[in-house]
Amino acid sequence: MNYIIKPLAFACIFAAPAWTFAGSATEAEIAQLRQEVKALKEMVLQSAQRQNAIQMQSNAAMQAAAANPQPAIKAEGLTLKTKGGAEFSLYGNVRGDASYQSKGGSASRLYNQISTVPLGGSADSSDLLKSTLAATRLGLDFKTATQAGDVGGKIEMDFLGTNDALRIRHAYLTYGSWLLGQTWSNFAPPDYMPETIDAFGYVGGSIKRTPQVRYSHKFSPETNLVLAAEDPKDSSSTLRLPALTARLNHQFSNTLAVSARAMGTEKKTDADTQTAWGLGLGAKWNLSDKTMLKADYYHVKGDSSFVLWTNQGFVTNANNDIIATNVFDSITIGLTQQFSPQWRGTAGYGYMKADDNDAYVNAFADKTKINKDLWQAWANVFYSPVKPVSLGLEYVYGEREAFGAAVNGSTTGEENRISAVAQYNF
Repeated sequence: MNYIIKPLAFACIFAAPAWTFAGSATEAEIAQLRQEVKALKEMVLQSAQRQNAIQMQSNAAMQAAAANPQPAIKAEGLTLKTKGGAEFSLYGNVRGDASYQSKGGSASRLYNQISTVPLGGSADSSDLLKSTLAATRLGLDFKTATQAGDVGGKIEMDFLGTNDALRIRHAYLTYGSWLLGQTWSNFAPPDYMPETIDAFGYVGGSIKRTPQVRYSHKFSPETNLVLAAEDPKDSSSTLRLPALTARLNHQFSNTLAVSARAMGTEKKTDADTQTAWGLGLGAKWNLSDKTMLKADYYHVKGDSSFVLWTNQGFVTNANNDIIATNVFDSITIGLTQQFSPQWRGTAGYGYMKADDNDAYVNAFADKTKINKDLWQAWANVFYSPVKPVSLGLEYVYGEREAFGAAVNGSTTGEENRISAVAQYNF
């Protein structure tokens, strides 16, 4: 508008005297004045044309924006912070499980209970449909930058506590090479267990989480050592000292990784103490870019807290003296195949065998409660129609053989069920 108003104002100032004294002006001066007025008109016209063009472009841009609205701004990529200044991210899943049990254990529990299934012919829980959403999970990862380095943390919960109560899965902080809090046991991690639908896994594997203080040292990009002092939460023993565990991980190649583990812990009663110990060895081998083999082995003496489905670790006499311990070996092995980006499946087998120790076995009045061996075999398939959704179906069959016979003479209990899962990860 300045370009329009100023020339008009100047034109009026100069035009007024020109017309007033037109009578005394020469024809040359009048002709010059007419040329200036004509030039002014052209300037006004050009300015108006430019304004019209700008307005038309603005209208076109607004119409295009209305026809193609931009998506809402996503939170992904934004830094979210707590009141204390820590960056955090939220994750978890909504999970529903269902199972049809042809034969098996207690009707009140959906997941694996192979070590306690009723012996044949004795009041087993058969022809049952069970379901739960208790494995639904919620987690938070934290990180705070400090002058001495990042301090990290994790809180993760699910609803698999008593009567579907909320329980802590993981709660720990990390600083440099140190970890303090509750997470997977250093001796019994789930890294080498074949994939299952069952939230507790099958014979030969373990999903133990313990409160611990852990230190990690990396010798090379391929090899690291992890040492930990853990609370095994063994209700059969009075805790005086933490369990000590060690794990050596080595990556032989991009396709083969192994883990060697050791554990030592004190078992204590009011009158006696004894040392329990164990060894573990796990391996992951990518046979191809779509095929993976996993295997895990344990040998344990005197402990029942780290590896699932075992007999009681030790037995005592009337004076609370430890008179005998359980010794067992277990193994699990499984092959996972990725059929396509949406389909994958796993076939697995697990076995556990206890030593036939007369002193240990004879300490039990009811020998049907302790197992000579356990085994389970399973096969599953998972389908992911879209990335955050996973649907699975699994069949498992297993047996336990007890040291004692039921009233009808049977020493074998059976588990036979089909399980399904639907899970949304966020």
